[in-house]
Amino acid sequence: MAGRELPSSNDPANSPPRRRAAEYVRMSTDHQKYSTENQSDAIRKYAEERGFELVRSYADAGKSGLRIEGREALQQLIQDVQDGTADFEVILVYDVSRWGRFQDADESAYYEYICRRANKQVEYCAEQFENDGGPVATIVKSVKRAMAGEYSRELSNKVFIGQCRLIEHGFRQGGAAGFGLRRVLLDERGEVKAELKRGEHKSLQTDRVILMPGPETEVRTVRWIYSRFLKHGRSESEIAAELNERGILTDLDRAWTRATVHQILTNEKYIGNNVYNRRSFKLKQKRVANGPEMWIRSEGAFDAIVVPKQFQKVQAIIAARNRRFSDDEMLDRLTRLFQRRGYISGLVIDEADGMPSSGAYAHRFGSLIRAYSLVGFTPDRDYHYIEVNRLLRLFHGDEVERVIREITRLGGTVTRNPATDLLTINGEFTVSVAVARCRETSSGGLRWKIRFDTGLVPDITIAIRMDRTNTAALDYYLLPQFEMRTKTLGLAEENGLMLDAFRFETLDFFFDMARRVPVAEVAPW
Repeated sequence: MAGRELPSSNDPANSPPRRRAAEYVRMSTDHQKYSTENQSDAIRKYAEERGFELVRSYADAGKSGLRIEGREALQQLIQDVQDGTADFEVILVYDVSRWGRFQDADESAYYEYICRRANKQVEYCAEQFENDGGPVATIVKSVKRAMAGEYSRELSNKVFIGQCRLIEHGFRQGGAAGFGLRRVLLDERGEVKAELKRGEHKSLQTDRVILMPGPETEVRTVRWIYSRFLKHGRSESEIAAELNERGILTDLDRAWTRATVHQILTNEKYIGNNVYNRRSFKLKQKRVANGPEMWIRSEGAFDAIVVPKQFQKVQAIIAARNRRFSDDEMLDRLTRLFQRRGYISGLVIDEADGMPSSGAYAHRFGSLIRAYSLVGFTPDRDYHYIEVNRLLRLFHGDEVERVIREITRLGGTVTRNPATDLLTINGEFTVSVAVARCRETSSGGLRWKIRFDTGLVPDITIAIRMDRTNTAALDYYLLPQFEMRTKTLGLAEENGLMLDAFRFETLDFFFDMARRVPVAEVAPW
């Protein structure tokens, strides 16, 4: 709550003017000992005793005190003070820690100094010293600021130790289960209570979470991925393409990519191991990747859905593939990728088979930008995609106009929504036009992704597949609403029989249908 104005409490009957004050309250979590309401009560009592009139309230609820980022109310308070728009003289805060538990005590002092420089005094209502700028107040504040920061460090360490202990006992700590697995809630006796759905969390401190195999169809798919990689020698990109062609989505209801397949092939949770602390993000500092020696693990914590021997063979293949390349080898591969694609990015590198990761390039050459420059690529902007997107937007507009023009020529009527381009034909059914850009995989295959306007719920979507150069239409798909089971539909060069039934070389069939066929006859295709 940034800068909420409070009702005036002045008594107009000859009362002396009271000093105007603003309150700042902060609660870091829902389990905070002092809620914002309790802080406000203490501040109001303090204000009444000192003769202050509270005129404005700044409140950060559920915000960490470690950094100012995300603390919108404190930022607004500082901004009001600096802009000269603050209509108060004093800022009342419950205690030093509510101002912030900054890891650098000087940061807390700096924000207070900004206020004092603008003649806005900061007073801490629950502290045993007067913040009068004297040596005692300066020393005590410095000590308390350091103590507040140290408290956060100690608390972070205690929480980490507790989490590690739970990991060693086989309990899951945070994160989604992943494809093929599900989170299950256990009570304090270790008995299963319920399955946790996506976005659900435990509500009792004594409850614990473990992983268990998910639906049999997903478990079979995970084992199929391992089989395709080991027995058939398929790459992650090829496996992702096959999964997308079969219409299988990830656990997040998205299309598969090389990275999502790679994650399944390399995560030990699929053989039942509980691994923690691969990455650290302590005290809101920079996120870092930890070496294997720092990982916390519990082997055999969950039911495995992949045979450990299979998993180890996959890791050996990936390790051999990711052997340490020389600088020249890495640049040679990057050059060939650049020549093949015409541009490069971190995503393009990570999605290409046989390439070191984008992180490896950044580490070896200092940054990705430096690696790009060594192969002659200047990534100021991705001009390739910008140009393609511009042409596709123009093409989409031309196609919408062509649909309107042809149906009108044949005697039909079309109403166009200028904001969404949704077409209402003959007052009976709605149509959306979607253009699917052609993308070439690293193996040379072609892929298209159709994005449905599910918010508009059109009766029919005209999906236009572009050719390899993205300059002309390859063919058209007429997809009724019941085909829009997801927001996107991935297409390959060859698709299922049902989709083939909706595919046309031109739109003449649709124009004729729109002219003659009532909507009741369109729906049951």
